Amino acid sequence: MGSLNLYERFSRTFREHPSLSKFLVVFALSGGGVVAYSVANSENYDNVGNQKKKVVVLGTGWAGTSFLRNLKNPSYDVQVISPRNYFAFTPLLPSVTVGTVEARSVVEPIRNIVKKKKVNVDFCEAECYKIDAKKKKVYCRSTKKDKEEFVVDYDYLVVAMGARVNTFNTPGVEEHCLYLKEVEDAQKIRRKVIDCFEKASLPNVSDDERKRMLQFVVVGGGPTGVEFAAELHDFVSEDLVKLYPTVKDFVKISLLEATNHILNMFDKRITAFAEEKFHRDGIDLKTGSMVVNVSDKEISTKEIKTGKISTIPYGMAVWSTGIATRPVVLDFMKEIGQANRRVLATDEWLRVEGTNDIYALGDCATINQRKVMEDISAIFETADKDRSGTLTVKDFKDAVNDICDRYPQVQLYLKNKNMSSIVDLLKETKGDVVKEISVDEFKSALSQVDSQVKNFPATAQVAAQQGTYLADCFNRMDKCEKHPEGPIRFRESGRHRFRPFRYKHLGQFAPLGGEQTAAQLPGDWVSIGHSSQWLWYSVYASKQVSWRTRSLVVSDWMRRFIFGRDSSQI
Repeated sequence: MGSLNLYERFSRTFREHPSLSKFLVVFALSGGGVVAYSVANSENYDNVGNQKKKVVVLGTGWAGTSFLRNLKNPSYDVQVISPRNYFAFTPLLPSVTVGTVEARSVVEPIRNIVKKKKVNVDFCEAECYKIDAKKKKVYCRSTKKDKEEFVVDYDYLVVAMGARVNTFNTPGVEEHCLYLKEVEDAQKIRRKVIDCFEKASLPNVSDDERKRMLQFVVVGGGPTGVEFAAELHDFVSEDLVKLYPTVKDFVKISLLEATNHILNMFDKRITAFAEEKFHRDGIDLKTGSMVVNVSDKEISTKEIKTGKISTIPYGMAVWSTGIATRPVVLDFMKEIGQANRRVLATDEWLRVEGTNDIYALGDCATINQRKVMEDISAIFETADKDRSGTLTVKDFKDAVNDICDRYPQVQLYLKNKNMSSIVDLLKETKGDVVKEISVDEFKSALSQVDSQVKNFPATAQVAAQQGTYLADCFNRMDKCEKHPEGPIRFRESGRHRFRPFRYKHLGQFAPLGGEQTAAQLPGDWVSIGHSSQWLWYSVYASKQVSWRTRSLVVSDWMRRFIFGRDSSQI
């Protein structure tokens, strides 16, 4: 008891006198040891006594979690704010809808992810409803019943709030359709599917009503919609027909897509195979059909070519057509002068345009890549070191690395033209012999490169890479302030602190059901079939954020192979 009281007195002394927190007091008692120290106030200072910078992270999706996992610099005090206290592995949500994988197998609590980090990270389960860039404050509201509101100050703000489902203002979608964006959405779909089968199995239900109840409509032919339709077909054909034999002939799955083909972002070979497989499996594929209205029992569609309106009765409709900006981000965009945009714009370093200390990544933002032709005169002047009004090949080669670093569309253009360097581009303009080039010839040579400027897809892969990149920038912030490593500032003096963000596409998958997956990997390599399915298993297992979720997901797959999917309505 005496040693405990002594410990409490020393602890109280350290808390009341922060300056003593730098001392470590060790008592040897009874052959053991007691270490008494205070961290309550010292956590706000780094190893050299400087005040820690406050970093507020909004969101725990792919971008926010990737940033937190890779942030290693202990000189930051991090506050995470999100309405959900976990990270969800969203690519497996279609599997969750049918019980191939359980919901808890694809989520990892944020506190588990950050608890062993050397960086001080606090978490608040709340939603941000306002961002004040001028005062450097975010206004938040608790997700609990009391809806308690509070304000958080920041030095740096990382906006990684993701996006909401885009309904395109189609009447009835919000009231009658289910989404597939969150874990809760997948659970709702799973319960709804079983509910439709249970209701259809009741003895007093007419055949027409059974047919309507077991008509499942998926709106959107992108990767999520296609994978869900495939998972649902497997669930029905492999499990539910055995459990509900009396209603199996009434089941129908329809996939609606407004464009002419599904999986438009994939290679044409994959698109053709997927459409052919869906036809073989009996999935009703309707391309060129745009949904114009959704009621409680029918979906109205319009054929793009003919304008013909038709209706489809349904028991469950899943809307998976795209994303839109969240209201809080739209309000923030108005505040910083981006009201005329649909998506929050950042520069190539993920910094929000019009701000200095706010970064945005993931689905809530897009990189506004600067055009070469906007800076063409400044680029020429920087390369023209002797101010002769012309560039020699040597002048050009000295600046070429900075040009390619600053403007990635240059390399893309050269790749499409099968050219090895910008010098080849100049030869195309002036001929095989290039000794000097004027500013007009320089502009002519680079006039078409901006045609390669493209927005990144709103995928988990992009968001994760952006989070890793931004964390690396924060880890080396002080070092790069003193020794910048980015490209030359063509309109100003010096160099940028960091190299701009570059997305590296690692490939994409499209599970098509029946243990077959389409894979499109770098180098235009396409693989379709059972071997790609095992590659999909390997990649998705390895991408889990913890060994806990990795083991749970793999065990769920094994359970499904042995026992089938669970049809309990829980």
